[in-house]
Amino acid sequence: MLNMNQLRAFYHVAKSLSFSAAAEDLYVSQPAVSKQIKLFEEVCNLKLFIWRKNRLYLTDEGKKILVYASRIFDLEKQLEDTINDFRSHKQGSLHIGTTKTYAKFLMPVLLAPFQQMFPGIIIDLDEGSSLAMTESLLDFRNSLAIIAKVRETSDILFCPLLLDEIVLIASPRHHLAERGPISIESLCGENLVIKEHGSGTRKYVERIVHDKGILLNFVAQTSNMDFIKQLVKKQHAISFVVKTSVELELAKKELVTIPIKNQKFSLEVYLAYLQHYELPLAAKAFENFILSILGKSKSPLEVNDFLAKIPNRVPSEVCSQD
Repeated sequence: MLNMNQLRAFYHVAKSLSFSAAAEDLYVSQPAVSKQIKLFEEVCNLKLFIWRKNRLYLTDEGKKILVYASRIFDLEKQLEDTINDFRSHKQGSLHIGTTKTYAKFLMPVLLAPFQQMFPGIIIDLDEGSSLAMTESLLDFRNSLAIIAKVRETSDILFCPLLLDEIVLIASPRHHLAERGPISIESLCGENLVIKEHGSGTRKYVERIVHDKGILLNFVAQTSNMDFIKQLVKKQHAISFVVKTSVELELAKKELVTIPIKNQKFSLEVYLAYLQHYELPLAAKAFENFILSILGKSKSPLEVNDFLAKIPNRVPSEVCSQD
């Protein structure tokens, strides 16, 4: 096997055709360089340099070896530059998972200023239910996730991030829309469309009705928010969703919210990552970015308060859903 110290000494001597210059480059004595070259020639069983009239020349074999040595040390320099770029966040990859609508509406607003700060970091955004994104942390597909907590696990740390209000939506022409605040028991017998298994919103609603001993009539389940909106608009069903996912439709009065008596539902959203796991540098930079938004707050922020604190935020219509 090649001795890299010997090869490095050969490379510097061959480049400059000077033992003294090579010694200066390597911060060693000239005799030390001469010793490394002698050992290298012995290992190779080749004559790599010749002296003529007090000038040093490469042999044909030495010239060929220099070609390969140059490639090796060029790659070494590229590797050193890459390592330094990782450390300074000039390059890297951020593997982050979130729910489908957060990926569409929240993440662009959140990631735009982050990429302005770290333009060399490539964003690899994964999307799915909160449960699917939780599992993506466990098998190292993602380093971070912005999700609801749908499964308790000691392997994952959930850091409170924001609160999204959950509302019951209906068509303005639905018979419940004109009744004002209703009891949650009034929903018995009504058709509801609900989010897919693994959704934080679904788990939250199921827990509420279970605690009250209520059996709801779910006629459809889906991860597609547009499908939910269309069913509700056509009066085929009503649905529990986070309010920010229907802000536009509420403003246009295409949908309305039906208040529930003495109840306000909120979905807590977290920044999640593995316990006892040192985050990759890009993920650590994003975590610090999130912490800078939260500031000294130990509690999750209301979604609008959270959005308002994003630095250099590009104004955009933002809605979220889990």
